[in-house]
Amino acid sequence: MIDYIKGTVAELTPAYVVVDNHGVGYMVNISLTTYNQLHDSAKSGDAKVYVYEAIREDAHVLYGFAEKRERELFLLLISVSGVGPNTARMIQSSLTPADLEQAIASGNVAGMKAVKGVGAKTAQRIIVDLKDKIKLPSVTLLDKDGSSGDVFEEALAALVMLGFSQAASQKALKKLFTDNASLTVEDAIKRALKMM
Repeated sequence: MIDYIKGTVAELTPAYVVVDNHGVGYMVNISLTTYNQLHDSAKSGDAKVYVYEAIREDAHVLYGFAEKRERELFLLLISVSGVGPNTARMIQSSLTPADLEQAIASGNVAGMKAVKGVGAKTAQRIIVDLKDKIKLPSVTLLDKDGSSGDVFEEALAALVMLGFSQAASQKALKKLFTDNASLTVEDAIKRALKMM
């Protein structure tokens, strides 16, 4: 299996990139997210594209990604029944990797349905199938004495248990703790509830 292709950008469009590697041009299908990242690389001439190779009876198709994280999300998406490589690429063209992870982790069906070609059932299936596989980076804040933000973590856990999404809870708590790092768990929860 091909892990990545490194070479000179011979051609770059919003749908594909041609990477010239020692005289061989590899046509690689890309998302708009990857296109935007490769656009700067194309100016310098060199690019590194992480690859997924889809082997079918009638074709060998390469899908490329500027980051490994985007490729991992692509592989998760195509593991969902009814989501093929082109649908996954459309999703990744509409949502950045961070936005996609947030949409899945928070169960944002409306956000997923906003992607062209993704209906309500497909959006729900993606969220149900991948929710446990998406790990959002945990926000760690430090108390004034430099210790880990246990109060933050407790308040976050409480808000999630109350039914609020982890993403929205983290956002509210991060703002609160940035303004006042000495909040108690109870104060943090009360103030966060007023913000949400």
